[in-house]
Amino acid sequence: MFVIIGFLVSMACIFGVFIAHGGNIGVVLKALPFEMTTILGAALGAFLINNQMKVVKAAFKGMAGCFKGSQYTKDRYMQILALLYDLLQKARKEGLMAIEQDVENPDQSPVFKKYPTIAADHHVVEFITDYLRMMVSGNLNAHEIESLMDSEIETHHQEAHAPVAAIGRLAGGLPAFGIVAAVLGVVNTMGSVGQPPAVLGAMIGSALVGTFLGILLAYGVFEPIGGLMDQKVEEAGKEFQCIKTTLLASMQGYAPATAVEFGRKVLFSDVRPSFSELENHVKGKKA
Repeated sequence: MFVIIGFLVSMACIFGVFIAHGGNIGVVLKALPFEMTTILGAALGAFLINNQMKVVKAAFKGMAGCFKGSQYTKDRYMQILALLYDLLQKARKEGLMAIEQDVENPDQSPVFKKYPTIAADHHVVEFITDYLRMMVSGNLNAHEIESLMDSEIETHHQEAHAPVAAIGRLAGGLPAFGIVAAVLGVVNTMGSVGQPPAVLGAMIGSALVGTFLGILLAYGVFEPIGGLMDQKVEEAGKEFQCIKTTLLASMQGYAPATAVEFGRKVLFSDVRPSFSELENHVKGKKA
């Protein structure tokens, strides 16, 4: 919602001031389809050349996700921490082997079914069950698992940042494509030097629209979208950090209630549940 509002405010100020100062918006609108086709077409071609298909798909998916609200809410984090608490508490009371079936078949696990939002996210479920499986096997110590977790989180971070970097490169190239469109317009104008001054003026104005659009698309559209995508990547990474901290605290001998407190502390302040909120949520799920 705020993304759309931001775009509307930006475009209203740019074109509104232009019109208020006596600018002829008709010149811009007349050249808009041709210049936009040149700039966006060239940018899309370069984008496809510059990126693997998996990055291209992820970039389009990420841009679409910018127009949706964040899924990383306080309620989601409370569900994650409550799920971890239930699993760790079960392992503490009944032994690590008691959660083996929950780990091997999370789709059939009564514990995971209590938290449908988390159970539907296969990346999170896989991350949790993989490391719980290692804990059940008992072959690795906390330091080895921490190192492995860091490597996996870093890999996830690199994959998630690839489309962000691709959008950043696209934004950096758009002003140049705007210049290309403007130069072509000037070439077209020079080929029509016999035309009346009014006609030549309109042709030069249309050519300059290309430069304007290239800069506008770069810094008014794609650069802000890339920045928002980057913030969303950081949010996603924080979720894995929360799970990692909780599981490592449990491996080091802390009680489940203390372990989830470790995990709660690493969350961003705007979505971090308070101690009492998390405690009441866990108690409610147990009831």
